[in-house]
Amino acid sequence: MKIAIYGREFNNSVLPYVQEVFNVLDQYKTPVLVYKKYLDFIRDKVKLPDHIEVFTAHTELQGQTDVLISLGGDGTLLDTLALIRDSGIPVIGINFGRLGFLASINKDEIKTAIEALKNKEYALDKRTLLSLESSYSLFGEENFALNDITIHRRDNSAMMIIHAYMNNEFVNSYWADGLIIATPTGSTAYSLSCGGPIIFPSSQNFVITPIAPHNLNVRPVIIPDDVSLRFEVEARSAKFLVSCDSRTETVDRSVKITLNKAAFHVNLIRLNNESYLTTLRNKLLWGIDTRNY
Repeated sequence: MKIAIYGREFNNSVLPYVQEVFNVLDQYKTPVLVYKKYLDFIRDKVKLPDHIEVFTAHTELQGQTDVLISLGGDGTLLDTLALIRDSGIPVIGINFGRLGFLASINKDEIKTAIEALKNKEYALDKRTLLSLESSYSLFGEENFALNDITIHRRDNSAMMIIHAYMNNEFVNSYWADGLIIATPTGSTAYSLSCGGPIIFPSSQNFVITPIAPHNLNVRPVIIPDDVSLRFEVEARSAKFLVSCDSRTETVDRSVKITLNKAAFHVNLIRLNNESYLTTLRNKLLWGIDTRNY
């Protein structure tokens, strides 16, 4: 098995865990590819195995690795989408961040997780993505999102009106600070903090969640994932923002945006002792009396 490693810059408190990852991989004599920018950052901070290959782009990963390990939080794992794209390469996240819905492996379980990978004791969770189309060619070839695509006002601008259409049928005009269109994976991210529901990954739905709506009777709406959504923006400001997961672009208000289910899935690795319900209970502290903390 050949494993690729991706990560971001980090503070020194994370160093022992990064070192452990490379120690365990070296112990199992595992061939390793490391993202070049990450390798440049850690080269003088950790002891690396003797033989490491380097990659810089998605074209150097396809057919060259069996698994990609993301070292960091959920945001770091979302970054890996630009590298794996539609290759089908499975991804697993070791969580050095806080909540960690996507990067679900605790930093104290590094050796156990890598052993499970080597022994192929895992399953693949196929996760749906959103794709974005516009006349402006927003986000280029990286016009897809695992969590959500969000339309929102600029910091100094007034409230927006977002006209929404589903399969060319008018849905609503949202008077709000913005609108989140989330996948089931993203239902536990920004959408959840704005009052959206939790959706199981296999539900074949998306959710439209308004951000601070002017009309309080406007609520999140769950829709099938096989529809086409179109959005037109009306606002005092000439520009608004569109976010595709963690990537954001400033867009002219004349631009119309169309969203559909992407033509490919992302394979997230789930170890055999894990389940989605386990993750929900652990991350959201379900069934735990928080008064004891």
